[in-house]
Amino acid sequence: MTIKHYLAVALFFYTAIFTGTHVQAQQKGYLQILEEQNEWVDSVFNKLSRRQKIAQMFFVRAHTNMGKAYEDSIGVVIKKERIGGLVFFQGGPGRQAVLTNTYQSLARVPLLIASDGEWGLGMRLDSTISYPYQMALGAIQDKELLYKMGLEVAKDYKRIGMHMNLAPDVDVNNNAQNPVINFRSFGENKYNVTDKAGAYMKGMQDGGLLVSLKHFPGHGDTDVDSHYDLPQLKFTKARLDSLEIYPFRELIKQGAAGVMIAHMNIPALDNTPNMPSTLSKPIVTGILKEELGFKGLIISDAMGMKGVVKYFKDGEADVMGIIAGNDILELSENSDRAIKLVRRAVRQDRISMERIDESVKKILAAKYWAGLNRKDTVDENNVLQGVTRPESLALLGQLADASMTMLSGKSAVQNLSADKRTVIISIGTPNVTAFQRELGAYYKNAIFYTLDKNATANEIAKVLRELKAFDQIIIGIHDTRTRPGNGMVLSADLKMFIKDMSLSNAAFALFANPYNLSALPGLENSKALLVAYQKEDFMQQAAASVFKNQLIPTGKLPVTVNGFFKYGDGQ
Repeated sequence: MTIKHYLAVALFFYTAIFTGTHVQAQQKGYLQILEEQNEWVDSVFNKLSRRQKIAQMFFVRAHTNMGKAYEDSIGVVIKKERIGGLVFFQGGPGRQAVLTNTYQSLARVPLLIASDGEWGLGMRLDSTISYPYQMALGAIQDKELLYKMGLEVAKDYKRIGMHMNLAPDVDVNNNAQNPVINFRSFGENKYNVTDKAGAYMKGMQDGGLLVSLKHFPGHGDTDVDSHYDLPQLKFTKARLDSLEIYPFRELIKQGAAGVMIAHMNIPALDNTPNMPSTLSKPIVTGILKEELGFKGLIISDAMGMKGVVKYFKDGEADVMGIIAGNDILELSENSDRAIKLVRRAVRQDRISMERIDESVKKILAAKYWAGLNRKDTVDENNVLQGVTRPESLALLGQLADASMTMLSGKSAVQNLSADKRTVIISIGTPNVTAFQRELGAYYKNAIFYTLDKNATANEIAKVLRELKAFDQIIIGIHDTRTRPGNGMVLSADLKMFIKDMSLSNAAFALFANPYNLSALPGLENSKALLVAYQKEDFMQQAAASVFKNQLIPTGKLPVTVNGFFKYGDGQ
């Protein structure tokens, strides 16, 4: 081997090792697979009966926390109905790996397996990693971190036998009162949403995972939750096209494999009374497929939600969903009934077999791209360790650090002294917090107080009497709810205490959705205010690092709260 040849080989291996996170990107994408003749897809397709083709379009709910009778009932559905795939919900990673092997062994055609993982496996599975919610990720300025998160989520999904993440959420949350999207969005700015969602999407797809942008054509400016009713968007087509649809259009150009359709009534796009977008051919086929040129998988939102079945009952929604142009109908109220109704619709010439064949080939191509053309089983050993890797936990800390958003008082925090008498108060929780413990190890001359969310005037007065003995006051405001939405509950006395402390040289960290700042008047006057977005310990540790002057906050507020706190703020 010549020196020149040796160096070339060495360079190849060096490049492969040190750019390994981008190697997957060089493989063919799902959309490329769709454009090519595929022997496996054709051979499976040609063996399917008309009924079996229709069944490939239906994905049913699966759990590993509902007992053996439920698990067995899904096995019967797989064997009898020959459905196309599963959407896993709550349970545990080890149990899901085992059950996936069982379910795949029952399927004649391998099952495509999906789950909602907007913030990773932890969105559905116990004991697994939950990355920050998208609202916090929207504050991050380094897109590479979101790309790495996508790669880690892809590893987790593949480790337990899943092939598609029903994420990212690319809704532009331009309605602060949105009850269903809110913290699930990267924020109110369409460019920021597109950039952050694009990095996350690319990481997942480069990692070998199918994705589903949601909720088309945009669920960010609604005040109704489509799980419980049918929201209506009364905007013009021009407004929708320039704002809500913008992230979808741009990410479709970047090669998104899938798009999920929302259940919304949008008269400007389809003026049929009470028509959900999921069932609208003008929206699904006319806009998504024809105007935007999307060729990938089109997935309905859950077909049992009130937003879609309120006006289209007894399986009619399933039939109309296929007529509209959806490839996959997830979580039908009754998949067996739906398959029969679709067969009848074909006989009645309401649906052509060409329409169904198109979807089935796309689904089979997705299975091929995911590697389901090769017989394999999920390794059932050490599953938990496989999805809680040290590098994932390290990335979790990096994401938290990068999201920290200092709205005011950066210099004031820098002037805090580790030697001064310091009182550290947690509001909203009865227990000493990770934020307090982390700061207590640094501020050696410190004392802790906690005031629960319903603290009375007397309880607050006891704390106030002690404050005069201290030189520095640091206060954490904690939303202890499972999901950090609006409407964090704090007693009126606590809100007055926060207002008073804002005028008394206190520095604050908010472990809650930033929209809650609008219900805490006075914080705009505080000595310092850091937004840390959510309650989890990794966010509290990141915030403590800021108050210990070990971390310079670089986050920017992804939403406008009021006249004091606006999109893009951050010192």
